[in-house]
Amino acid sequence: MSRLPGGARGRLLSVGAVVAGLAAVYGAGTAGHPATLGSSTQLGQASQAAVSSAIRACPSPGSTGATAASVVSAAAPEAAGQGSAVVTRLSAVGSAAPGAAVRTVTTPNVLSWSAISAAPAPRVKAAGVKTPPGGGGSSGGSSSGGVTTAPSRGGVMVQASGAMAQGLEVEQTSPGGLVTGQCPAPGTDFWFVGPGVASAARIELYLMNTDGQSADVQVSALTDSGPLLGSSDTGIAVPPHGMVVQSLGNLLRSSRVVALHVSTSVGRVAVAVRETKSAADAGGWLPAAQRPSTSLVIPGLPGAAGSRDLYIVVPGSGNAQIKVTAVTAKGSYQPTGGNGIDLAGDSVVAVRLPSLSSVAAAIKISSTVPMTAAIMVPGGAAGSPGAISAAAPPVSEQGVAAGNPAGAAGSADLVISAPGKAATVRIVAATSKISFSGQAATIVNVAAGHTVVARIKPPRNGKASDFSVEVTPTAGSGPVYVGRVITSGGVVRSILPLTSALTWVPLPATRDSLAAVGTGS
Repeated sequence: MSRLPGGARGRLLSVGAVVAGLAAVYGAGTAGHPATLGSSTQLGQASQAAVSSAIRACPSPGSTGATAASVVSAAAPEAAGQGSAVVTRLSAVGSAAPGAAVRTVTTPNVLSWSAISAAPAPRVKAAGVKTPPGGGGSSGGSSSGGVTTAPSRGGVMVQASGAMAQGLEVEQTSPGGLVTGQCPAPGTDFWFVGPGVASAARIELYLMNTDGQSADVQVSALTDSGPLLGSSDTGIAVPPHGMVVQSLGNLLRSSRVVALHVSTSVGRVAVAVRETKSAADAGGWLPAAQRPSTSLVIPGLPGAAGSRDLYIVVPGSGNAQIKVTAVTAKGSYQPTGGNGIDLAGDSVVAVRLPSLSSVAAAIKISSTVPMTAAIMVPGGAAGSPGAISAAAPPVSEQGVAAGNPAGAAGSADLVISAPGKAATVRIVAATSKISFSGQAATIVNVAAGHTVVARIKPPRNGKASDFSVEVTPTAGSGPVYVGRVITSGGVVRSILPLTSALTWVPLPATRDSLAAVGTGS
């Protein structure tokens, strides 16, 4: 972790990130789950390319104790086809090639549940992690400014191809079977916003490298409690096909709110953040927030009673004038506490929204300068400060929720919001034995500026067991934002923004011409 300049209160150290070409061309919906493309259509007109491969990484499966987990996945391709999703372990010290497969899934359009046994204990030197041959520097084990980088026992990557890569969603569960978080795709730039050490004494950053070369990672932090003190750190080396963990509690001590910016100068990583009150509890996983923008939406605010704490970070130097709008079943309005919010640049704050207790909603935030945000409600897994949702893009093409409880295990609701134009979505369910294909769809209409809550259930001819759902905006629908609320024992355990699960991406029109090609000298 880098020392923050004196006199800059909680100043965020910006690091230029390498932006993947597809993310730049196709927007935030694609950038959230980047994928490799297959063949496209003819020249001379706008075309599309099928997704042919995808990668996800899960930090918790293969660990032991309270964080032990399974992998649940579902793929919803546009057409029938063959493919595979291979689950391999992430190494504590790194390796040039992926590890041995622990599970291979070849059936799309159904839920797949993969139990992951405990990984071998990592080989650790007295000073930290064993550096992989040719790793290009220390892969961890160092302590700088109260931050320790160390190996972790567990972590898997999922490599999908063909039909299994299309419409793919991968999630991890708790030992009891409830989904606790989405398994992210690798990237170069991530943001997390949430409560600080005052609410969660242990904050851990998981860095997962799914590629065959080392990645160099920079982590910047911004809190409400003043400058962070620490030694200079040129970056964190994450070994190929490996995972390391940073314990940030000491660095973020006394903080009530924290924002983390994770970027890479070399390679790419998948990133996860865990917050817990004690080592004995599983705690909760912060959802990654959308990159800073002047207009954002946080989906999935449940109708449960209790406080609503909105966390906002303004990472630039400019001051922000912020407006908060609640998109509810009764329409859109500014809630008490959501008007006249003026924030200085390089700051992160918590804003209490008491009037939204028991109100299902999405939160729309507009600002005069880029910012990003998350919101917390009471609940969460054991040891977590609450259940948290973060700013997310609208669902493009389709979204897939892989693991949902039913019956005595709990329930799942979709909080569906249309902040702009009216929206319509189709919802189809599947189980491990009942395919998405051929199932009757539930149609949900959402008026402009409103929110609808839909309880999702297994297919009618399926047993009351875990199931997947596919959510598809219909033709002509306005932008739609969806949050999945998982409840068990009368408590909101997690809120998962529904991300786009693409089967194809649009390509710009091309011309059969060499006019742009230089002739050289």
